[in-house]
Amino acid sequence: MTHSIEHLTLKKITWRIVPFVMFAYFIAFFDRINIGFAALTMNQDLGFSSTVFGIGAGMFFIGYFLTDIPSNIILQKVGPRIWLARIMVSWGAIAACMMFVETATGFYILRFLLGVAEAGFFSGIILYLSTWFPVKRRAQVIAFFMAAAPISAMLGSPLAGTILSLHGALGLKGWQLMFLIDAVAAIILGVFTLFYLNDRPEKNRWLSQKETEWLITTLAQERSGQGHQAKTSIWKGLTDARVLTLAVVYFGTSAGLYSLNIWSPQFIKSFGLSTFQIGFVNAIPAALSVVAMILWAKHSDKTKERTWHVVSACLLACVGFILAGSVHSLPLAIFALILANIGISSCKPPLWSIPSLFLNGPAAAAGLAAINSIGNLGGFAGPAVIGWLKETTGDFSLALYCVAGMLVVSALLTLSIEINRKRRELKNSLA
Repeated sequence: MTHSIEHLTLKKITWRIVPFVMFAYFIAFFDRINIGFAALTMNQDLGFSSTVFGIGAGMFFIGYFLTDIPSNIILQKVGPRIWLARIMVSWGAIAACMMFVETATGFYILRFLLGVAEAGFFSGIILYLSTWFPVKRRAQVIAFFMAAAPISAMLGSPLAGTILSLHGALGLKGWQLMFLIDAVAAIILGVFTLFYLNDRPEKNRWLSQKETEWLITTLAQERSGQGHQAKTSIWKGLTDARVLTLAVVYFGTSAGLYSLNIWSPQFIKSFGLSTFQIGFVNAIPAALSVVAMILWAKHSDKTKERTWHVVSACLLACVGFILAGSVHSLPLAIFALILANIGISSCKPPLWSIPSLFLNGPAAAAGLAAINSIGNLGGFAGPAVIGWLKETTGDFSLALYCVAGMLVVSALLTLSIEINRKRRELKNSLA
């Protein structure tokens, strides 16, 4: 009977929550990476150099870094429904303003404000999922949620290419029209969130009483099972060495992710393709990474292993970046991007399953936000470094090797967390 309730309950909450958070992240991620497609025509229209564009693209993550932790703490206090809705509406408003950018300074300011507006969204969703799904299903659920990123790149690439080709529609340039469409979608979704989400299981009206009781009891047992090892205060969540280490790990993976999604259209363009062709070619690696990410997370949940699933995926992405920096033909370049995309996408669900093993309550809100905000600085470093090195050297090779080096560091740090955990276990067993 218990197994039947468990199966039915998890099925219901999966279908209720996962499609929504996936669609929300689809819009959010497209909002982050559409700047890469806009640059195909916007840079020429506004006279932006590769350095200006790289810095401007990365300014998003500076604003995100400064406000992600307070945003997630507020979310934990006022509830996900209201705060996530606020985030979506505000980033939609700022995205609309991007249509009117004319100068480098204005570009920097709006990208910074866009980061401030969106801060708390990703870590807030991760926190929200942890309040609804038991640990044994968490990596898979996070994988479905995060699959929206490569899906956004997969579907968003041809969509962006098509929108850019509509130059002159509504009296707007193609890149302006793209910002407008993204803004409208975010605002509509934000309003819908107010009526759709439930802050926590106790407030839902779509599970039966027995299903709700099973879910609440199961989650409570998991929290109590963590015992004294789980950190619960905001300060402890922010200062835990594992949190800070995971933040640096996430820094490397974010540098890889946003370097791919912001610069890959221009990398592919260097092989002589048209804007329309770029959109479809860029979708190939993203499509394959969706499948790989879900299967990788499923295997991680099945084996209950996180560390090596993160390490091996980081190293695979590293190989992809090194190969991308050394190839001179389009087929090999696509193969390299496939490896990099699969590695970057697959490492993230098991990575985000690690913090919930030692964080609870306010510590989870603060810790997850710290990992996300510090880690997302990689989204500034990666694109900015690529822009600077490309302008300095004339090609992408050295820049891609630098990103590969960041991923090696991420792999080694993830391994260090597991080594320290085993040392603590051995010390406790001998005590």
